[in-house]
Amino acid sequence: MSASMCVCGASMAYEMCCGGYHKVGGLPALTAEKLMRSRYAAYVLGLEDYLLNTWHASTRPASLSDDAPVKWLGLSVKRAWDGGADEGFVEFVARYRAGGGAATRLHEVSRFVREDGRWLYVDGVFED
Repeated sequence: MSASMCVCGASMAYEMCCGGYHKVGGLPALTAEKLMRSRYAAYVLGLEDYLLNTWHASTRPASLSDDAPVKWLGLSVKRAWDGGADEGFVEFVARYRAGGGAATRLHEVSRFVREDGRWLYVDGVFED
């Protein structure tokens, strides 16, 4: 996958983008938006350990659901902003298809916090 463009939509090669975060012992994301993009790419690539390790302990599930298989179709980041020095928000739309059904839009405003120099996903609010 080294020559491929990253699935997060940042217009960079995977290895120069989310690949550096996904490696065991990889670098922490520098911003909430970069963490959100790397988490989207982890969903696409099925990197459950990365997703759980970047999820805040207060809201982290024990495991990810193994319901219908999901095919992720694309990501559009609408905006990202700080809520303070250690809090950030990212509004995005992700498109996916579950179990061969129709394509669905997931519009969310995600909340992230930075603890010990690492950004973590806390929760999100779904938008219409």
